[in-house]
Amino acid sequence: MRAPAVRVPEELSARVPVEQRGPDLDRDGVRLLVSHGTEVSHHVFGELPGLLRAGDLLVVNTSPTLAAAVDGRVGHARVVVHFSTRGDDGRWAVELREPDGSGTTRARADVVEGRGCGGPAGTRVRLPGGARLVLEEPLSARGERLWWARVSGAEVPALLREHGRPIRYSYTERDQPLSVYQTVFALPPGDGAGSAEMPSAARPFTARLVAELVSRGVQFAPVTLHTGVASAESHEPPYPERFAVPEASARLINAVRAGDGRVVAVGTTAVRAVESAVGSDGVVRARAGWTDLVVTPERGVRVVEGLLTGLHEPEASHLLMLEAVAGRAAIDRGYDAAVRGRYLWHEFGDVHLLLP
Repeated sequence: MRAPAVRVPEELSARVPVEQRGPDLDRDGVRLLVSHGTEVSHHVFGELPGLLRAGDLLVVNTSPTLAAAVDGRVGHARVVVHFSTRGDDGRWAVELREPDGSGTTRARADVVEGRGCGGPAGTRVRLPGGARLVLEEPLSARGERLWWARVSGAEVPALLREHGRPIRYSYTERDQPLSVYQTVFALPPGDGAGSAEMPSAARPFTARLVAELVSRGVQFAPVTLHTGVASAESHEPPYPERFAVPEASARLINAVRAGDGRVVAVGTTAVRAVESAVGSDGVVRARAGWTDLVVTPERGVRVVEGLLTGLHEPEASHLLMLEAVAGRAAIDRGYDAAVRGRYLWHEFGDVHLLLP
């Protein structure tokens, strides 16, 4: 992947949510960069209803964010366990990291023996409340960042509710309550399923803004994709993740595509869910399970025509998906404008609307 020819200055990382930057700001106070092909315009997110049209469809991810970071110990060493994905057999994919007082960084080899930030198999982690975690095997042959692990002495959903906190990285200023990481579309976690990291493209939506969009004829199609722990350093492609596209949403997407509306995904997670549910005939059908789909320019997109997304680092694998939706020239032009315009990056940052 050829990264956009931009360098993102460190000071453009969004360190706190927008509503904590001023007394009169709400979530929809972030800036909105709009790319119509290679033409770029600048807005605030609250202007979104005027940028869409009646008949357009926003596909939104209903996955709630989990308090997925839990403190633990390996021997005498402190670690942070990031709970990433729940498996079908009761195990969880986890990542071990080292606490540094400002988010978490990759665990060192002298904290946990073995290669990478996990292993070896059999490593035991003591968790709060007497719970224990044992690493069993790497999630993938691609490396040892994520491991399948079994927890004893506690149910993981209860462990996260009682002892967990949202995953955060060192570019943010401080820990935030879990409510800061929930989007207006998030459903209750129910059986404990959810996302290890916030589906952040939907964060700027407020109930008031959703009501205005509906009043203008914009429709919403809920889907679910439970996103795992991101590869903050090496920018790996996503691992398999749980997803669901309900029957009602599949019918609505197909109807909009048959008419004059545009299918706009809110976030790369929504793209992955919808594109995992489309058949070779181009029809979206209700589906649920695991998806290992990685959307690339070579594969292309079959359903999604537009994308609302955060700003990704130039090395991020998500940029391949953006290029599949909008084309390379639009991404290059948009990212150049974002840096020159001092847009803010990461989950609390500004957003980018890509339209055909």
